Amino acid sequence: MESTTIGSEPVLDKREAETLEKEVQPIKKQKVEPDSARPLPRSSRRKPDDFRSIDDLNSAEYYIEDGLRKVKPYFFKYQAYAKGRWLGRSLLSVFTEEFRDRSEQYYKYAIEKGLITINDKPVKIDTIVRNQDIIGHQIHRHEPPVTDKDIVIVNQDKDLYVVNKPGGIPVHPAGRYRHNTVIHVLRKTHSIPILFPANRLDRLTSGLMLIALNAKRAQELEREMTTGKIRKEYVCRVEGEFPEGEIVCEAPIKTISFKLSLNYVHEDGKDCTTVFKRLSYNGKTSVVLCKPLTGRTHQIRVHLRYLGYPIANDPLYGNNTSWAPILHAGKHMSEEESKSLVDSLLANSEYQDGDWQPVAPVPLPVPTTNRAPESEPGLESAPESVPESVTEEITSNEQKCDECSIALLADPVQSDLYIWLHALRYSGEDWAYETELPEWATETFEDTS
Repeated sequence: MESTTIGSEPVLDKREAETLEKEVQPIKKQKVEPDSARPLPRSSRRKPDDFRSIDDLNSAEYYIEDGLRKVKPYFFKYQAYAKGRWLGRSLLSVFTEEFRDRSEQYYKYAIEKGLITINDKPVKIDTIVRNQDIIGHQIHRHEPPVTDKDIVIVNQDKDLYVVNKPGGIPVHPAGRYRHNTVIHVLRKTHSIPILFPANRLDRLTSGLMLIALNAKRAQELEREMTTGKIRKEYVCRVEGEFPEGEIVCEAPIKTISFKLSLNYVHEDGKDCTTVFKRLSYNGKTSVVLCKPLTGRTHQIRVHLRYLGYPIANDPLYGNNTSWAPILHAGKHMSEEESKSLVDSLLANSEYQDGDWQPVAPVPLPVPTTNRAPESEPGLESAPESVPESVTEEITSNEQKCDECSIALLADPVQSDLYIWLHALRYSGEDWAYETELPEWATETFEDTS
């Protein structure tokens, strides 16, 4: 079958030749350490009194409303060790540049009122973040609602869950999500003390996940992943008539903004490869099989955008955004374009109002329930995909929380909870798991977008 390679020049330069030489080395030459020599996952190496190990899941109150899974708001203290890229920067700079959840005005208010701390002590906005500092942020937490669709268990054995994740729910605690995640819902539903996801999908992406029940199985799956022994197949629906035959994209991908979890093709990006094959075309959109040979963030979505066939309902890399003209097909992104893209995204973001606005009083929210620290490292980490604030708007009647004064967000529209990208099949040397095609990938699906 004819194969087309996109993303590299037909004549290899020295760097490309060296990269190709590395890629074709047989797996048997890679060093694989015995289980006893391999480090345990970070959560297994924590001390019992580590702030990241405290569990508050029992206090989570879920309820279903209007087709959405919701969590009753609760008081919460984010805690995390300072990341390397935060060191030497002012505390205000870290929050305003790394976290998109609140405005700079809010972060100034929170630092001045002692809601944001370093090593449990009040600080000033110009305090410099140092190595080993523990950053804390006390809030009344309002988690966004997620889909109420079931997390279906495809297969289960003594140390592994294989699940079919619906689109519209994140995998693990990060950013504004904690209890409304696959890991916490499964733990709560099945009374499981700890889970180890071997692969992670974007919040908007559906499909297969491998979730180990103990550290040993997690190590085995990690080893299979890193040595390329696990093969992954995805299916998606893209705009236009995708070319026939096998299309290989090798364009390097770089993280343009950690704050927005935004990535695109860039000359300084990391090497990655995706193989595509069209399955069908209905005159408007195409269903495409995707085989990522590497695992960069948003790799499939970025490569499809680069090829000129973005996922048809992708709210970040699709064509129906004000920043779409900056995402050029077949062209690497320059530093100037990267800055313009980030500025455009931030300009389209909305911040939730509250009593930190200058025209309002400034009460200090004091927790009356649990103060549970984050069980995953990181504070309000970058989102897994599109910034929710681009698509979520403050309610028109400006309803506010009685506890913390924050303006309440309207519920998301069901169609905004997912994109047409699905992890269809995972296979190893002697095993394979597969789901049915999602409804939008079938030949009878009517595309009305």
